[in-house]
Amino acid sequence: MAILTIKEEEIMHVLWRLGKAFVKDILEELPEPKPHYNTVSTVIRKLEEKGHVGYESFGKTHRYFPLLRKEDYRTEIVDDTIEQYFDNSFKELVAHYAKSEKITPAELKEIIEMIENKKS
Repeated sequence: MAILTIKEEEIMHVLWRLGKAFVKDILEELPEPKPHYNTVSTVIRKLEEKGHVGYESFGKTHRYFPLLRKEDYRTEIVDDTIEQYFDNSFKELVAHYAKSEKITPAELKEIIEMIENKKS
């Protein structure tokens, strides 16, 4: 699976949140400044070509829905980030956030408990 562009990811987040949507619905959910309708439509068609989005036809219009699961994409992004920026080490990732105080000792203990419970 390839990493999505910023615009593709933005549209996928809308589809993940809404479940199914027409282009006009997606456009309404995007932040200002809103892209042109045709731009959104083009990005959605590219996502469809990549196999990340499906659609249902209603005459000449389509209602789109995600085929790419958010959980699967999140795993891909995190794994890619860890590989590129943390020497493929989850330990380095956690250490980074511990050093910057973005994770508390209590949260680390909770993570350790999750790992230990997974083993049994």
